[in-house]
Amino acid sequence: MLTPRSLFQEILDHDEAFRLFCSVAAGGEAQGGWENGRIAALVPPAERGLAPRIARHGADEDKHGRIFRALLKKRGLEPVPVPPETDYTMLLERRGIGLAHERLCTDEPLTVEDIVVYLAHSRVTEQRACEQMRLLCRHFGDHPYMGRAMRMIARDEDNHLAYCHEELLRLAAAGYGRTIQRTLHACALAEIRVHRDVSLAVMARMGRVLGWSAVRSALLVAGIHAVYVHERLVGRRRMVTLRMPERRDALGGPASPAPEYA
Repeated sequence: MLTPRSLFQEILDHDEAFRLFCSVAAGGEAQGGWENGRIAALVPPAERGLAPRIARHGADEDKHGRIFRALLKKRGLEPVPVPPETDYTMLLERRGIGLAHERLCTDEPLTVEDIVVYLAHSRVTEQRACEQMRLLCRHFGDHPYMGRAMRMIARDEDNHLAYCHEELLRLAAAGYGRTIQRTLHACALAEIRVHRDVSLAVMARMGRVLGWSAVRSALLVAGIHAVYVHERLVGRRRMVTLRMPERRDALGGPASPAPEYA
């Protein structure tokens, strides 16, 4: 059956497929850690209060990268280079979404408008991350070595999303509402397209590794395109709406440690 559980179980049971999955995930998390670290260092004076929260966000992403690398180590596997067509973070940047790496490599302080772009980009991508981790937790939350890691990452992603909602609402009340909505919509449309492209690239590689039949691969491709159409038409609304989270100041403290995954 072509269910999320059956597909991921197949990946989990195959060393090369699992190595690709964890390598892609670790690469994206490490990139997110670097980006947040640079943004925290360049926060404009008017938003200095955000710097510790952005740094905490980056520390969480670094931790997630270590967790995925540790999962590989438990299996006696080494990471593989991330194929360019599966590099979600870089593909988004090429579409002009988020803050460009060239900008983050300078020492020039960011503007408040830059912070709006960063938070809108994070709000959209963290929505995706939360949904993916909730799916994995639902099916593998009790797995002997994957379960605890997935639950830990899922909690962090929920905190990241809550923080984005709260800070964007604060900035909207300060007069940036139209800019925020315009940026959110642009980010959501680009993310939906990039997510489709990355999903197709990952499934193509997984299909070759796992020896999927042409029929099975075609069904998965059709499913990915169907999700894309749905998200373009109605699904993106979940990525652009803002609401005050139940948990306030979700990134107000230090990053939670994960010593067993260090």
